[in-house]
Amino acid sequence: MTATHHRPLHDGWSLWAVPGPQVPPAVAGVRIPATVPGCVHTDLLAAGLIPDPHLDDNELAMAWIGRTDWVYTTSFGWDGTDASRVDLVCAGLDTVATVTLNGRLVGRTANMHRGYRYDVRDLLRVGDNVLRVRFESAYRYAERLRDQLGDRPSTYPQPFNFIRKMACHFGWDWGPTLVTAGIWQEIGLHAWSVARLAEVRPLVTVVDGVGRAEVHLDVERAVDEPLRVTATVAGVRAEAVIEAGQRTAVLTVVVPEPRLWWPRGHGDQARYPLTVTLATTADGPAGPAGTVVDGWERPVGFRSVRLDTAPDEHGTAYTLHVNEKPIFVRGVNWIPDDTFVTRITRRRLAERFAQACDANVNLLRIWGGGRYESADFYELADELGLLVQQDFLFACAAYPEEEPFRSEVEAEAAEQVVRLARHPSLVLWNGNNENIWGFEGWGWREQLGDRTWGAGYYFDLLPAIVARLDPTRPYWPGSPWSGRHDLDPNDPAHGNTHIWDVWNTDDYLRYRDYRPRFVAEFGFQGPAAYPTLRRALTDDPLTPDSPGITHHQKAADGGGKLLRGLAPHLPTPRDFDDWHYLTQLNQARAISVGVEHFRSQRPVCMGTIVWQLNDCWPVTSWSAVDFDGRRKPLWYALRRSYADRLITIAPADDGLALVAVNDTDAEWTPRVEVARLTLAGEPRASTVLTVTVPPGSVRTVGLPADLTVPDDPRRELIVAEPAETGTRCCWFFAEDRDVAYPPADFDATVEPTAGGALVRVTARSVLRDLVLYPDRLDPTAVVDEAMVTLLPGQTATFTVRAAGPLPSEPLTRRPVLRCVNDVGTD
Repeated sequence: MTATHHRPLHDGWSLWAVPGPQVPPAVAGVRIPATVPGCVHTDLLAAGLIPDPHLDDNELAMAWIGRTDWVYTTSFGWDGTDASRVDLVCAGLDTVATVTLNGRLVGRTANMHRGYRYDVRDLLRVGDNVLRVRFESAYRYAERLRDQLGDRPSTYPQPFNFIRKMACHFGWDWGPTLVTAGIWQEIGLHAWSVARLAEVRPLVTVVDGVGRAEVHLDVERAVDEPLRVTATVAGVRAEAVIEAGQRTAVLTVVVPEPRLWWPRGHGDQARYPLTVTLATTADGPAGPAGTVVDGWERPVGFRSVRLDTAPDEHGTAYTLHVNEKPIFVRGVNWIPDDTFVTRITRRRLAERFAQACDANVNLLRIWGGGRYESADFYELADELGLLVQQDFLFACAAYPEEEPFRSEVEAEAAEQVVRLARHPSLVLWNGNNENIWGFEGWGWREQLGDRTWGAGYYFDLLPAIVARLDPTRPYWPGSPWSGRHDLDPNDPAHGNTHIWDVWNTDDYLRYRDYRPRFVAEFGFQGPAAYPTLRRALTDDPLTPDSPGITHHQKAADGGGKLLRGLAPHLPTPRDFDDWHYLTQLNQARAISVGVEHFRSQRPVCMGTIVWQLNDCWPVTSWSAVDFDGRRKPLWYALRRSYADRLITIAPADDGLALVAVNDTDAEWTPRVEVARLTLAGEPRASTVLTVTVPPGSVRTVGLPADLTVPDDPRRELIVAEPAETGTRCCWFFAEDRDVAYPPADFDATVEPTAGGALVRVTARSVLRDLVLYPDRLDPTAVVDEAMVTLLPGQTATFTVRAAGPLPSEPLTRRPVLRCVNDVGTD
């Protein structure tokens, strides 16, 4: 007898559209090869039946797919395996599915975010078997539920809040409306006998240097007999007998002085294999006593985590502690990295995670309109020491709490908490994105009347599930949330806050008016890299308002906000190349101002999570890395502003100050040369400051008046240069549009290398925010630095990597080599 056997059912699938007037003739009646896991859109694309939905405005012609029912079918052989149970295991069905086997009903589903297991032993037959999954239109299901329960407000005119499906499939202010269907995760048969480990939930903590792995087990039985279960970690073993009639056990493994798992930048990411086995205690059909009938092994990490939300003289704290060390969060928000999530490979995630780490990020917030992220995502975060905040999946809308919705939410949340509990990188469960804020501040209360909107989830159901299944981690009801019902949920002085008046209505210098406790969202837009736009759009020519650029700008009045954001700071763009460079630069500067100001407020402010790291398609958005994986200037700005040790200049009550931020665990004593110079590099005043900054601290030193009061604000700047290795910072007394820049004048040379080129630029005039765009010549090209300001006589060397040789002359002129003071010149 086979104790347990897993058989994937991923081969031989086809799909077809259920007939309807919306189905195009080219698709009607056609059996299409289907990839499983996958979705209808990617299969139609692979079959050549639709154009790429991400290109031009093709998205608009895809609306019929989400309003069509789809049928998947496959056949497989079965040999009558002698097993007590054979289960059909569906890890993820998107979303409203009816599953049949050999023409008989197996089950129905209505939730993309949970798995399903069905006993099909009696439905199987020796020989060929036919498995069929029919997906009802997600639109039709959601609209039907909306009509039954009553409409509720949301930020988008789509019914995403009436179906447990990725909300952003219905469109967002950075994403397309592409409503998918399909078998999006693994599906297969699980044959087993005697018993199986239905649930393994390790709660791993460390207190006073002693590690504790409390392993909660739930066993499903086919035979009611005693079973022996063991758990082993770090060479320490615990065991117990689950008596007949029982199905649960808790094993506690105590590990003295384990190596701890730390966030990146604070220590190693030590992990230990946790092995669990389930075995018989007596001779029987499975074999002699001690026969292992099921097993489970995963890595775990010992660490503690808590969220300090104590009231203080500044309001209400929001400070994450890992292993009792306060961590300043240098975070980014994460959205699904592709509209079609089954195309997101481990390699793609690894590339994105490497970009996050290289930008000195230490936390990823998984935003609530996407998905509970994959095993690959969490394994990579564990390995790299990237902290993770996982939102429960509610975003920007009022959600019904009636049945059948509530039961789906409860089952989904419990499953995901159990699935993710073992990961040391997961440090916070968050109830929702902006829904409490919407209810209190966006007029929802008045629109809803006595209808439910989600409060029962965020304040009752979800915290109860976390307290029961994962008490080792903090839960917070929402982002934003002030921690008290008598306060504005987005009060910056209490809990976490979102700052969107900047971007929507205010200049980015407004960031400096805030003294928040924790900024969980703030962002500023910039277009994708040029080759990403050029691949995705056929506009000829590209202009700031050409059809494709306009379609790939989903934010309300996004193009207007980009230009209004430029106006107080930078010259007016005269063509697309100017617009592209200046809007990307303005995005980078805006976020740098915010990040550096918030970091300077430590310990009152203990974290920032920039919106956003990544994109799900080629688009003008708030991302630092575009859909094709290309780094915008914002990425380079984040790397600088999120550095472990930061030197910056900031306004102070009586002028200007030098701010030194030390997020390391060692004292830092930088020696900084500060000078007021003319644009020609001529000194007007200077000083040398030596600042002692304790671990995890900030020191602010006022600058003397001879440095901070210019003779001519249009022709002078301050330069602060650390004597040790580090990035210098500049402070201009006037905005670029008002600075008396000379025309850009420089010498540039190109030295070809085996993997690209070295581009050396020597300034003969000031060059403000020099950016090299080698990907305009070769889409594979990347450069190591951006936004470099040079004074006359100074040299910068850019290292370019590319798949092939690069032409030298175009590398040293517009539109490839840009600076602020070449705008408006030939």
